[in-house]
Amino acid sequence: MALNVLAFTFGIMGNIISFIVFLAPVPTFVRICKKKSIEGFQSLPYVSALFSATLWIYYAMQKDGSGLLLITINAVGCFIETIYIILFITYANKKARISTLKVLGLLNFLGFAAIILVCELLTKASNREKVLGGICVGFSVCVFAAPLSIMRVVIRTRSVEFMPFSLSLFLTLSAITWLFYGLAIKDFYVALPNIMGAFLGAVQMILYVIYKYYKAPKTDDTEKPKTVPDHSIDMVKLASTPVSGELTVHPQTRGGDDLEGQVEKKVSNQIQT
Repeated sequence: MALNVLAFTFGIMGNIISFIVFLAPVPTFVRICKKKSIEGFQSLPYVSALFSATLWIYYAMQKDGSGLLLITINAVGCFIETIYIILFITYANKKARISTLKVLGLLNFLGFAAIILVCELLTKASNREKVLGGICVGFSVCVFAAPLSIMRVVIRTRSVEFMPFSLSLFLTLSAITWLFYGLAIKDFYVALPNIMGAFLGAVQMILYVIYKYYKAPKTDDTEKPKTVPDHSIDMVKLASTPVSGELTVHPQTRGGDDLEGQVEKKVSNQIQT
């Protein structure tokens, strides 16, 4: 009984936190709607999130009542991600629109249909949950590994501009909550990918703290680069007088009062005038 209460508590917390995570892209789409352009944004995160949500709904339906809280949050996620994709397609240029529709068709329709056919026709009911759970874990690991590219950018640029702390925090809290929910209901497939999610989320927050207050070493202002003294040469006169000889430039010395550094002409041959 106590275990059921614990699982229900973590499940409710997971639903609330995951709902906040699903709403994280709202400012992005407000910006897209205002500018009527997708600018440099990509549709893959939203298409992937929609596919992941549909997979977890299908997985939860194989369980005997213990997957209800998985169904509720992922159903909400499907609705929200569908709105994002519709807005993206509406304001995307032709190339991005076609690309999004292709990925959507291949992954969310053909891919999901293939998984259903394999699970329903080629697996027994007793093994279906395991096969589908393995597929969900594999895809979830890929989704959790996606921020690795962002962390690489942060380390290379020493800037956290593209890694908001609030998003990293809620992703970490979500992973930790669903990890404990999976442990409470003794579901290995729910718990396993969230171990990786919690770890990567913690690493993101550590990187944020490190590079948020990172300051590049300052150069010593007292040491100024040495510049070459400016010499003014009348190129017109120099070109009009055919001189065969060598030119020696004497730069100015510090502390000299006379005008040094003039161009001396050492004529080795006769000057033809």
